[in-house]
Amino acid sequence: MTTLITGATDGLGRGLAQSLAADGADLILHGRDRARLDATADAIAAGGAPRPRTVLADFAELDQVRRLAAEVRDTTDRLDVLVNNAGIGAGEPDGRERRVSADGHELRFAVNHLAGFLLTLELLPLLRQSAPARIVHVASAGQRAVDFDDVQLERGYDGARAYWQSKLAQISTGFELAGRLPADQVTVNSLHPATFMPTKIVLSEVASSIDTLETGVNAVRRLVLAPELAGVTGRYYDRTDEARADSQAYDPAARRALWELSLKLTGARDV
Repeated sequence: MTTLITGATDGLGRGLAQSLAADGADLILHGRDRARLDATADAIAAGGAPRPRTVLADFAELDQVRRLAAEVRDTTDRLDVLVNNAGIGAGEPDGRERRVSADGHELRFAVNHLAGFLLTLELLPLLRQSAPARIVHVASAGQRAVDFDDVQLERGYDGARAYWQSKLAQISTGFELAGRLPADQVTVNSLHPATFMPTKIVLSEVASSIDTLETGVNAVRRLVLAPELAGVTGRYYDRTDEARADSQAYDPAARRALWELSLKLTGARDV
């Protein structure tokens, strides 16, 4: 089983990589820092598993996402699972003030949503070729409806609001994509893996954690591997329980508007 995990050098992504490696998964790990990416791959190999392949890209620049997708397509003939985990939080270490990506988009919307959206569509032919395949969006219970009059949050910016909007965008476009693909070919599901795990992003903002990292890893691992979820698509989970996302995610017109906007901002091809 070939699995690409984005944001695999820290926290949940690294924990998931270690867990799947122990089962013998063929892993492709993404990170934006070469030294940390190599250290993660080396640590997995030191534990007795095959050394994962690695791909480098900064998700704040869409051209780097395209190059990553091209590298994956050029170096593997199958992709069974894509875990869109890479992202930035609501505050430090990525700042509390409004910032923009290399492409001029609000940074959290760009990294947490647009990069994964583009990567998914760039790799979709490979995933379909590898059917049955799975796409997993690591989202959050923190969600806020997308403001289509101010998607780039140029007015009244708040890092938490930006983060919540980007996470709902992940879920909404995941629902939209799920509706466009045969469930026996590719499934698309999203989840809130755990609450305040002891990760770098969480600990930089709050003093203590609530859930363990293992809770989050197991929740994502279930969407990657569980045989009972074969053919199950277009769902949102809170840890391992099916749950309901923000109501905007169930509005077909809003989903379609966000999908069209995401295509426009990324230059991705429609499905």
